[in-house]
Amino acid sequence: MNRTSGGVNIVRADLDGRIVCVRVVDGIVVSLDSSRPDRADEVIDARGAALLPGLHDHHLHLAALGASLASVDLGASRRTPEEVSAALRSGPGVGWVRAVGYHESVVGPLDRYALDAIVADRPMRVQHRSGVEWVLNSRAVEMVQLDGIRHPGVERDDHDRPTGRVRGLDTQLRSRWSEGSLDLAPVGALLAGFGVTGVTDATPYESIDDVMVLAGAVPQRVMVMGAPPLDVSRVPQGLQVGPAKIVVGDHALPTVDELVAAMRVARRKERAVAVHCVTRVALILALAAWDEVGSREGDRIEHGAIIDAELAARVHELGLVVVTQPNFVAERGDRYLDEVDPADLDHLYPCGSLLAAGTRVGGSTDAPFGRPDPWATMRAAVARVAPDGRPVGPHERIGARAAMDLFLSSPDSPGGPVRRIAIGEAADLCMLDRPMAAVLGSLQPSVVMTMVGGRIVHRDPR
Repeated sequence: MNRTSGGVNIVRADLDGRIVCVRVVDGIVVSLDSSRPDRADEVIDARGAALLPGLHDHHLHLAALGASLASVDLGASRRTPEEVSAALRSGPGVGWVRAVGYHESVVGPLDRYALDAIVADRPMRVQHRSGVEWVLNSRAVEMVQLDGIRHPGVERDDHDRPTGRVRGLDTQLRSRWSEGSLDLAPVGALLAGFGVTGVTDATPYESIDDVMVLAGAVPQRVMVMGAPPLDVSRVPQGLQVGPAKIVVGDHALPTVDELVAAMRVARRKERAVAVHCVTRVALILALAAWDEVGSREGDRIEHGAIIDAELAARVHELGLVVVTQPNFVAERGDRYLDEVDPADLDHLYPCGSLLAAGTRVGGSTDAPFGRPDPWATMRAAVARVAPDGRPVGPHERIGARAAMDLFLSSPDSPGGPVRRIAIGEAADLCMLDRPMAAVLGSLQPSVVMTMVGGRIVHRDPR
Protein backbone atom coordinates (compact mmCIF):
# COMPACT_ATOMS: atom_id res chain seq x y z
CA MET A 1 0.00 0.00 0.00
CA ASN A 2 1.22 3.49 -0.65
CA ARG A 3 0.15 6.98 0.25
CA THR A 4 0.67 9.69 -2.33
CA SER A 5 1.86 13.24 -1.70
CA GLY A 6 -0.10 15.95 -3.43
CA GLY A 7 -2.85 14.82 -5.76
CA VAL A 8 -3.44 11.89 -8.04
CA ASN A 9 -4.60 12.16 -11.64
CA ILE A 10 -6.13 9.08 -13.24
CA VAL A 11 -5.97 9.87 -16.92
CA ARG A 12 -7.70 8.28 -19.91
CA ALA A 13 -10.26 6.58 -17.69
CA ASP A 14 -13.51 5.18 -19.09
CA LEU A 15 -16.12 6.69 -16.79
CA ASP A 16 -19.59 5.63 -17.88
CA GLY A 17 -18.55 5.72 -21.52
CA ARG A 18 -16.62 9.02 -21.31
CA ILE A 19 -12.83 9.22 -21.39
CA VAL A 20 -11.88 11.61 -18.61
CA CYS A 21 -9.18 12.60 -16.16
CA VAL A 22 -10.17 12.08 -12.54
CA ARG A 23 -8.20 14.22 -10.09
CA VAL A 24 -8.03 13.23 -6.42
CA VAL A 25 -6.73 15.51 -3.67
CA ASP A 26 -6.77 14.69 0.05
CA GLY A 27 -8.90 11.63 -0.58
CA ILE A 28 -11.63 13.53 -2.45
CA VAL A 29 -12.49 13.67 -6.15
CA VAL A 30 -11.93 17.32 -7.09
CA SER A 31 -12.33 17.33 -10.87
CA LEU A 32 -13.58 15.26 -13.78
CA ASP A 33 -12.35 16.62 -17.09
CA SER A 34 -9.89 16.12 -19.92
CA SER A 35 -7.34 18.73 -18.83
CA ARG A 36 -3.66 17.96 -18.48
CA PRO A 37 -2.67 16.86 -14.97
CA ASP A 38 -0.84 19.14 -12.57
CA ARG A 39 2.91 18.44 -12.58
CA ALA A 40 2.87 17.90 -8.81
CA ASP A 41 0.36 15.09 -9.13
CA GLU A 42 1.06 11.42 -9.48
CA VAL A 43 -0.28 10.25 -12.82
CA ILE A 44 -1.96 6.88 -13.29
CA ASP A 45 -2.81 6.04 -16.90
CA ALA A 46 -6.00 3.97 -17.18
CA ARG A 47 -5.38 3.49 -20.93
CA GLY A 48 -9.07 3.62 -21.68
CA ALA A 49 -10.05 1.07 -19.04
CA ALA A 50 -13.08 1.36 -16.79
CA LEU A 51 -13.00 3.32 -13.55
CA LEU A 52 -15.87 2.75 -11.16
CA PRO A 53 -16.71 3.27 -7.50
CA GLY A 54 -15.12 0.63 -5.30
CA LEU A 55 -17.25 -2.42 -4.64
CA HIS A 56 -18.99 -2.89 -1.30
CA ASP A 57 -19.60 -6.43 -0.07
CA HIS A 58 -22.79 -6.09 1.96
CA HIS A 59 -22.35 -9.28 4.03
CA LEU A 60 -19.20 -11.15 4.98
CA HIS A 61 -17.25 -12.13 8.09
CA LEU A 62 -13.78 -10.62 8.36
CA ALA A 63 -12.41 -12.62 11.28
CA ALA A 64 -13.77 -15.90 9.95
CA LEU A 65 -12.31 -15.11 6.53
CA GLY A 66 -8.95 -14.40 8.12
CA ALA A 67 -9.07 -17.66 10.04
CA SER A 68 -10.10 -19.58 6.93
CA LEU A 69 -6.99 -18.42 5.08
CA ALA A 70 -4.95 -20.27 7.71
CA SER A 71 -7.19 -23.36 7.74
CA VAL A 72 -7.44 -26.61 5.84
CA ASP A 73 -10.02 -26.08 3.10
CA LEU A 74 -12.39 -29.01 2.70
CA GLY A 75 -14.42 -27.30 -0.01
CA ALA A 76 -14.93 -28.18 -3.63
CA SER A 77 -11.33 -29.26 -4.15
CA ARG A 78 -11.79 -32.14 -1.67
CA ARG A 79 -14.18 -34.51 -3.39
CA THR A 80 -13.56 -37.89 -1.74
CA PRO A 81 -13.33 -39.07 1.88
CA GLU A 82 -9.74 -40.12 1.21
CA GLU A 83 -8.79 -36.62 0.01
CA VAL A 84 -10.47 -35.05 3.02
CA SER A 85 -8.64 -37.36 5.43
CA ALA A 86 -5.30 -36.67 3.77
CA ALA A 87 -5.88 -32.93 3.95
CA LEU A 88 -6.69 -33.08 7.65
CA ARG A 89 -3.65 -35.21 8.46
CA SER A 90 -1.42 -32.70 6.71
CA GLY A 91 -2.79 -29.73 8.68
CA PRO A 92 -0.05 -27.08 8.97
CA GLY A 93 1.84 -26.11 12.10
CA VAL A 94 1.45 -27.52 15.56
CA GLY A 95 -1.37 -27.45 18.07
CA TRP A 96 -4.87 -27.07 16.73
CA VAL A 97 -5.91 -28.35 13.30
CA ARG A 98 -8.64 -26.09 11.97
CA ALA A 99 -10.65 -26.99 8.87
CA VAL A 100 -13.48 -25.26 7.04
CA GLY A 101 -15.91 -26.10 4.26
CA TYR A 102 -16.95 -29.56 5.45
CA HIS A 103 -20.18 -31.03 4.05
CA GLU A 104 -21.69 -34.38 4.87
CA SER A 105 -22.48 -35.07 1.21
CA VAL A 106 -18.72 -35.52 0.62
CA VAL A 107 -17.54 -37.53 3.60
CA GLY A 108 -20.76 -38.45 5.39
CA PRO A 109 -21.67 -37.34 8.92
CA LEU A 110 -18.77 -36.56 11.25
CA ASP A 111 -18.50 -36.87 15.00
CA ARG A 112 -15.59 -36.95 17.46
CA TYR A 113 -14.89 -40.62 16.83
CA ALA A 114 -14.82 -40.25 13.04
CA LEU A 115 -12.32 -37.43 13.47
CA ASP A 116 -10.30 -39.47 15.97
CA ALA A 117 -9.80 -42.08 13.28
CA ILE A 118 -8.20 -39.38 11.11
CA VAL A 119 -6.30 -37.27 13.68
CA ALA A 120 -6.16 -38.27 17.34
CA ASP A 121 -2.93 -36.73 18.58
CA ARG A 122 -3.81 -33.08 17.92
CA PRO A 123 -6.96 -31.14 18.87
CA MET A 124 -9.04 -30.61 15.75
CA ARG A 125 -12.17 -28.68 14.91
CA VAL A 126 -13.94 -28.84 11.57
CA GLN A 127 -16.46 -26.20 10.55
CA HIS A 128 -19.51 -27.12 8.50
CA ARG A 129 -19.91 -25.35 5.19
CA SER A 130 -22.95 -23.50 6.57
CA GLY A 131 -20.80 -21.93 9.28
CA VAL A 132 -23.24 -22.86 12.06
CA GLU A 133 -21.72 -26.14 13.24
CA TRP A 134 -18.32 -27.33 14.45
CA VAL A 135 -17.21 -30.92 14.91
CA LEU A 136 -14.45 -31.55 17.46
CA ASN A 137 -12.32 -34.65 17.89
CA SER A 138 -11.90 -36.20 21.36
CA ARG A 139 -8.68 -34.30 22.08
CA ALA A 140 -10.46 -31.05 21.37
CA VAL A 141 -13.53 -32.10 23.39
CA GLU A 142 -11.26 -32.58 26.39
CA MET A 143 -9.32 -29.35 25.88
CA VAL A 144 -12.42 -27.14 25.74
CA GLN A 145 -14.06 -29.12 28.57
CA LEU A 146 -17.13 -29.66 26.44
CA ASP A 147 -18.55 -32.24 28.83
CA GLY A 148 -19.06 -29.51 31.43
CA ILE A 149 -21.02 -27.20 29.10
CA ARG A 150 -24.77 -27.67 29.43
CA HIS A 151 -26.17 -25.97 26.36
CA PRO A 152 -28.70 -27.04 23.69
CA GLY A 153 -25.97 -26.59 21.10
CA VAL A 154 -23.86 -29.39 22.59
CA GLU A 155 -25.08 -32.62 21.02
CA ARG A 156 -24.94 -35.65 23.32
CA ASP A 157 -25.30 -39.37 22.72
CA ASP A 158 -27.53 -41.85 24.56
CA HIS A 159 -24.94 -42.01 27.36
CA ASP A 160 -24.96 -38.19 27.79
CA ARG A 161 -21.48 -37.85 26.28
CA PRO A 162 -20.71 -35.02 23.83
CA THR A 163 -20.64 -36.31 20.26
CA GLY A 164 -18.26 -33.51 19.31
CA ARG A 165 -20.89 -31.63 17.30
CA VAL A 166 -21.65 -28.14 18.59
CA ARG A 167 -23.83 -25.28 17.37
CA GLY A 168 -24.22 -21.71 18.54
CA LEU A 169 -21.25 -21.73 20.91
CA ASP A 170 -18.64 -19.77 18.95
CA THR A 171 -18.44 -16.95 21.48
CA GLN A 172 -18.19 -19.27 24.48
CA LEU A 173 -15.61 -21.56 22.93
CA ARG A 174 -13.42 -18.94 21.26
CA SER A 175 -11.30 -18.34 24.35
CA ARG A 176 -11.10 -22.06 25.10
CA TRP A 177 -9.64 -23.05 21.77
CA SER A 178 -7.13 -20.19 21.83
CA GLU A 179 -7.61 -18.48 18.48
CA GLY A 180 -4.80 -16.11 19.38
CA SER A 181 -4.27 -12.81 17.62
CA LEU A 182 -5.56 -12.78 14.06
CA ASP A 183 -3.77 -10.85 11.34
CA LEU A 184 -6.40 -9.52 8.94
CA ALA A 185 -3.91 -7.82 6.62
CA PRO A 186 -4.06 -10.75 4.15
CA VAL A 187 -7.85 -10.39 4.11
CA GLY A 188 -7.61 -6.72 3.27
CA ALA A 189 -5.13 -7.41 0.48
CA LEU A 190 -7.30 -10.21 -0.92
CA LEU A 191 -10.41 -8.03 -1.01
CA ALA A 192 -8.55 -5.05 -2.44
CA GLY A 193 -7.42 -7.30 -5.29
CA PHE A 194 -11.09 -7.73 -6.20
CA GLY A 195 -11.71 -3.97 -6.11
CA VAL A 196 -13.51 -4.06 -2.76
CA THR A 197 -13.28 -0.76 -0.88
CA GLY A 198 -15.90 -1.44 1.78
CA VAL A 199 -17.48 -4.35 3.64
CA THR A 200 -20.29 -5.01 6.08
CA ASP A 201 -19.23 -7.48 8.73
CA ALA A 202 -22.34 -9.52 9.48
CA THR A 203 -21.01 -11.37 12.52
CA PRO A 204 -23.44 -11.12 15.47
CA TYR A 205 -20.83 -10.03 18.00
CA GLU A 206 -22.09 -9.32 21.50
CA SER A 207 -18.74 -8.30 22.99
CA ILE A 208 -17.18 -4.96 22.13
CA ASP A 209 -13.77 -6.61 22.50
CA ASP A 210 -14.52 -8.75 19.43
CA VAL A 211 -15.44 -5.64 17.46
CA MET A 212 -12.32 -3.75 18.55
CA VAL A 213 -10.04 -6.11 16.61
CA LEU A 214 -11.65 -4.95 13.36
CA ALA A 215 -10.67 -1.30 13.83
CA GLY A 216 -7.92 -0.49 11.35
CA ALA A 217 -7.36 -4.16 10.59
CA VAL A 218 -8.10 -3.84 6.87
CA PRO A 219 -7.77 -0.87 4.50
CA GLN A 220 -11.42 -1.11 3.50
CA ARG A 221 -14.18 0.92 5.12
CA VAL A 222 -15.95 -1.37 7.57
CA MET A 223 -19.54 -1.39 8.76
CA VAL A 224 -20.18 -3.71 11.70
CA MET A 225 -23.47 -5.26 12.70
CA GLY A 226 -23.09 -7.09 15.98
CA ALA A 227 -26.02 -8.53 17.90
CA PRO A 228 -28.77 -6.38 19.46
CA PRO A 229 -27.11 -6.36 22.93
CA LEU A 230 -23.83 -4.95 21.55
CA ASP A 231 -22.90 -1.63 23.21
CA VAL A 232 -22.67 0.39 20.01
CA SER A 233 -21.69 3.51 21.95
CA ARG A 234 -18.26 1.91 22.40
CA VAL A 235 -17.67 0.98 18.76
CA PRO A 236 -14.28 2.54 17.93
CA GLN A 237 -13.90 5.47 15.61
CA GLY A 238 -13.38 4.40 12.03
CA LEU A 239 -16.02 1.68 12.12
CA GLN A 240 -19.55 2.42 10.97
CA VAL A 241 -22.43 0.86 12.91
CA GLY A 242 -24.93 -1.06 10.81
CA PRO A 243 -28.16 -2.88 11.64
CA ALA A 244 -28.28 -5.35 14.51
CA LYS A 245 -27.83 -8.95 13.38
CA ILE A 246 -30.41 -11.50 14.52
CA VAL A 247 -29.91 -15.15 13.59
CA VAL A 248 -32.90 -17.42 13.06
CA GLY A 249 -31.03 -20.66 13.65
CA ASP A 250 -32.67 -23.58 11.91
CA HIS A 251 -31.08 -26.04 14.34
CA ALA A 252 -32.96 -24.35 17.22
CA LEU A 253 -35.72 -22.17 15.84
CA PRO A 254 -36.70 -19.28 18.10
CA THR A 255 -40.29 -18.44 18.85
CA VAL A 256 -41.89 -15.36 17.35
CA ASP A 257 -41.90 -13.83 20.84
CA GLU A 258 -38.15 -14.35 21.13
CA LEU A 259 -37.58 -12.67 17.78
CA VAL A 260 -39.85 -9.80 18.75
CA ALA A 261 -37.90 -9.35 22.00
CA ALA A 262 -34.58 -9.24 20.10
CA MET A 263 -35.95 -6.71 17.61
CA ARG A 264 -37.19 -4.51 20.44
CA VAL A 265 -33.75 -4.53 22.05
CA ALA A 266 -32.40 -3.14 18.77
CA ARG A 267 -35.24 -0.64 18.46
CA ARG A 268 -34.56 0.74 21.93
CA LYS A 269 -31.07 1.56 20.63
CA GLU A 270 -32.63 3.10 17.52
CA ARG A 271 -31.13 0.43 15.32
CA ALA A 272 -32.44 -1.32 12.26
CA VAL A 273 -32.27 -5.12 12.21
CA ALA A 274 -30.76 -7.63 9.79
CA VAL A 275 -32.33 -11.07 10.17
CA HIS A 276 -30.53 -14.21 9.00
CA CYS A 277 -33.05 -16.35 7.11
CA VAL A 278 -31.92 -19.35 5.05
CA THR A 279 -35.11 -21.42 5.04
CA ARG A 280 -38.76 -20.77 4.33
CA VAL A 281 -39.68 -21.37 7.99
CA ALA A 282 -37.04 -18.91 9.19
CA LEU A 283 -38.37 -16.22 6.89
CA ILE A 284 -41.97 -16.84 7.95
CA LEU A 285 -40.97 -16.44 11.61
CA ALA A 286 -39.03 -13.26 10.87
CA LEU A 287 -41.90 -11.72 8.93
CA ALA A 288 -44.29 -12.54 11.77
CA ALA A 289 -41.96 -10.72 14.17
CA TRP A 290 -41.78 -7.71 11.85
CA ASP A 291 -45.59 -7.68 11.70
CA GLU A 292 -45.55 -7.29 15.49
CA VAL A 293 -42.70 -4.79 15.83
CA GLY A 294 -43.06 -2.91 12.57
CA SER A 295 -40.37 -2.35 9.97
CA ARG A 296 -38.16 0.70 9.58
CA GLU A 297 -35.66 2.03 7.06
CA GLY A 298 -32.55 -0.12 7.04
CA ASP A 299 -34.22 -3.39 8.04
CA ARG A 300 -32.80 -6.29 6.05
CA ILE A 301 -33.17 -9.95 5.31
CA GLU A 302 -29.81 -11.68 5.17
CA HIS A 303 -29.56 -14.45 2.58
CA GLY A 304 -33.24 -14.90 1.75
CA ALA A 305 -32.27 -18.31 0.42
CA ILE A 306 -35.89 -19.27 -0.26
CA ILE A 307 -38.42 -16.56 -1.07
CA ASP A 308 -41.48 -17.64 -3.03
CA ALA A 309 -43.97 -15.24 -4.62
CA GLU A 310 -46.21 -15.02 -1.55
CA LEU A 311 -43.31 -14.31 0.80
CA ALA A 312 -41.78 -11.89 -1.69
CA ALA A 313 -44.99 -9.87 -1.68
CA ARG A 314 -44.82 -9.57 2.12
CA VAL A 315 -41.15 -8.62 1.99
CA HIS A 316 -41.96 -5.85 -0.47
CA GLU A 317 -44.96 -4.68 1.54
CA LEU A 318 -42.79 -4.29 4.65
CA GLY A 319 -40.17 -2.37 2.67
CA LEU A 320 -37.41 -4.79 3.58
CA VAL A 321 -34.07 -5.06 1.79
CA VAL A 322 -32.77 -8.49 0.76
CA VAL A 323 -29.01 -9.02 0.88
CA THR A 324 -28.38 -12.18 -1.07
CA GLN A 325 -25.63 -14.46 -2.39
CA PRO A 326 -26.33 -15.80 -5.89
CA ASN A 327 -22.76 -17.14 -5.82
CA PHE A 328 -24.08 -20.12 -3.85
CA VAL A 329 -25.98 -21.19 -6.97
CA ALA A 330 -22.66 -21.42 -8.84
CA GLU A 331 -20.79 -22.95 -5.89
CA ARG A 332 -23.39 -25.42 -4.61
CA GLY A 333 -26.10 -25.58 -7.23
CA ASP A 334 -25.53 -29.24 -8.11
CA ARG A 335 -26.18 -30.22 -4.49
CA TYR A 336 -29.21 -27.95 -4.31
CA LEU A 337 -30.66 -29.60 -7.41
CA ASP A 338 -30.16 -33.04 -5.89
CA GLU A 339 -31.15 -32.27 -2.30
CA VAL A 340 -33.54 -29.30 -2.10
CA ASP A 341 -37.30 -29.82 -2.15
CA PRO A 342 -38.36 -29.42 -5.82
CA ALA A 343 -41.01 -26.93 -4.70
CA ASP A 344 -38.24 -24.62 -3.49
CA LEU A 345 -35.80 -24.90 -6.40
CA ASP A 346 -37.39 -22.06 -8.37
CA HIS A 347 -37.08 -19.75 -5.36
CA LEU A 348 -33.43 -20.26 -4.38
CA TYR A 349 -31.52 -17.04 -3.81
CA PRO A 350 -33.95 -15.01 -5.90
CA CYS A 351 -32.77 -11.82 -7.50
CA GLY A 352 -34.53 -11.06 -10.77
CA SER A 353 -38.06 -11.45 -9.40
CA LEU A 354 -37.32 -9.29 -6.36
CA LEU A 355 -35.83 -6.52 -8.50
CA ALA A 356 -38.76 -6.69 -10.92
CA ALA A 357 -41.16 -6.22 -7.99
CA GLY A 358 -39.27 -3.15 -6.82
CA THR A 359 -37.64 -4.76 -3.79
CA ARG A 360 -34.15 -3.47 -3.05
CA VAL A 361 -31.47 -6.14 -3.33
CA GLY A 362 -27.86 -5.90 -2.19
CA GLY A 363 -25.10 -8.29 -3.19
CA SER A 364 -22.66 -10.13 -0.99
CA THR A 365 -20.36 -13.14 -0.97
CA ASP A 366 -20.85 -14.29 2.65
CA ALA A 367 -17.11 -15.00 2.71
CA PRO A 368 -15.61 -17.25 3.92
CA PHE A 369 -18.74 -19.40 3.56
CA GLY A 370 -18.78 -18.34 -0.07
CA ARG A 371 -15.88 -17.33 -2.29
CA PRO A 372 -14.82 -13.75 -1.47
CA ASP A 373 -14.88 -12.67 -5.14
CA PRO A 374 -17.77 -10.25 -5.92
CA TRP A 375 -17.16 -10.65 -9.65
CA ALA A 376 -17.88 -14.38 -9.37
CA THR A 377 -21.10 -13.50 -7.54
CA MET A 378 -22.06 -11.12 -10.36
CA ARG A 379 -21.43 -13.80 -12.97
CA ALA A 380 -23.52 -16.26 -10.99
CA ALA A 381 -26.42 -13.80 -10.84
CA VAL A 382 -26.30 -13.49 -14.63
CA ALA A 383 -25.83 -17.19 -15.47
CA ARG A 384 -27.70 -19.05 -12.69
CA VAL A 385 -25.84 -22.27 -13.55
CA ALA A 386 -24.72 -25.03 -11.17
CA PRO A 387 -21.13 -26.34 -11.21
CA ASP A 388 -22.25 -29.27 -13.35
CA GLY A 389 -23.83 -26.95 -15.92
CA ARG A 390 -27.49 -27.40 -15.00
CA PRO A 391 -29.59 -24.22 -14.74
CA VAL A 392 -30.90 -23.23 -11.30
CA GLY A 393 -33.92 -20.94 -11.38
CA PRO A 394 -33.06 -19.42 -14.77
CA HIS A 395 -36.01 -17.03 -14.48
CA GLU A 396 -34.05 -15.28 -11.69
CA ARG A 397 -31.26 -14.23 -14.07
CA ILE A 398 -30.40 -10.54 -14.25
CA GLY A 399 -28.32 -8.48 -16.64
CA ALA A 400 -24.65 -7.68 -16.17
CA ARG A 401 -25.24 -4.05 -15.24
CA ALA A 402 -27.84 -5.00 -12.63
CA ALA A 403 -25.45 -7.62 -11.25
CA MET A 404 -22.68 -5.04 -10.89
CA ASP A 405 -25.07 -2.62 -9.21
CA LEU A 406 -25.63 -5.18 -6.42
CA PHE A 407 -22.18 -4.17 -5.13
CA LEU A 408 -22.28 -0.45 -5.94
CA SER A 409 -24.89 0.81 -3.48
CA SER A 410 -23.99 2.53 -0.21
CA PRO A 411 -23.22 0.47 2.89
CA ASP A 412 -26.22 1.87 4.72
CA SER A 413 -28.57 1.39 1.76
CA PRO A 414 -28.00 -1.98 0.03
CA GLY A 415 -29.91 -2.02 -3.22
CA GLY A 416 -30.37 1.75 -3.02
CA PRO A 417 -29.00 4.37 -5.42
CA VAL A 418 -25.78 3.33 -7.12
CA ARG A 419 -22.74 5.31 -5.98
CA ARG A 420 -21.13 7.46 -8.64
CA ILE A 421 -17.72 9.00 -9.10
CA ALA A 422 -18.46 12.68 -8.64
CA ILE A 423 -16.79 15.87 -7.52
CA GLY A 424 -16.81 16.10 -3.76
CA GLU A 425 -17.18 12.36 -3.19
CA ALA A 426 -14.63 10.22 -1.38
CA ALA A 427 -12.09 8.67 -3.72
CA ASP A 428 -13.04 5.02 -3.20
CA LEU A 429 -12.21 3.77 -6.66
CA CYS A 430 -11.61 0.62 -8.64
CA MET A 431 -9.74 0.66 -11.95
CA LEU A 432 -10.08 -2.35 -14.22
CA ASP A 433 -8.06 -3.67 -17.15
CA ARG A 434 -10.59 -3.08 -19.93
CA PRO A 435 -13.32 -0.64 -21.05
CA MET A 436 -16.73 -0.84 -19.42
CA ALA A 437 -18.35 -2.39 -22.49
CA ALA A 438 -15.90 -5.29 -22.31
CA VAL A 439 -16.36 -5.59 -18.54
CA LEU A 440 -20.11 -5.97 -18.97
CA GLY A 441 -19.54 -8.56 -21.66
CA SER A 442 -17.90 -11.04 -19.32
CA LEU A 443 -17.84 -9.64 -15.75
CA GLN A 444 -14.37 -11.14 -15.51
CA PRO A 445 -11.95 -8.23 -15.39
CA SER A 446 -8.64 -7.95 -13.62
CA VAL A 447 -8.45 -5.18 -11.05
CA VAL A 448 -5.47 -2.96 -11.82
CA MET A 449 -5.83 -0.44 -8.99
CA THR A 450 -7.96 -0.02 -5.88
CA MET A 451 -8.09 3.22 -3.93
CA VAL A 452 -9.73 3.89 -0.55
CA GLY A 453 -10.03 7.51 0.48
CA GLY A 454 -7.33 8.50 -2.01
CA ARG A 455 -4.94 5.83 -0.69
CA ILE A 456 -3.84 3.19 -3.18
CA VAL A 457 -4.34 -0.16 -1.45
CA HIS A 458 -3.87 -2.40 -4.47
CA ARG A 459 -1.88 -1.90 -7.65
CA ASP A 460 -1.20 -4.51 -10.31
CA PRO A 461 1.14 -3.03 -12.94
CA ARG A 462 0.21 -4.01 -16.45
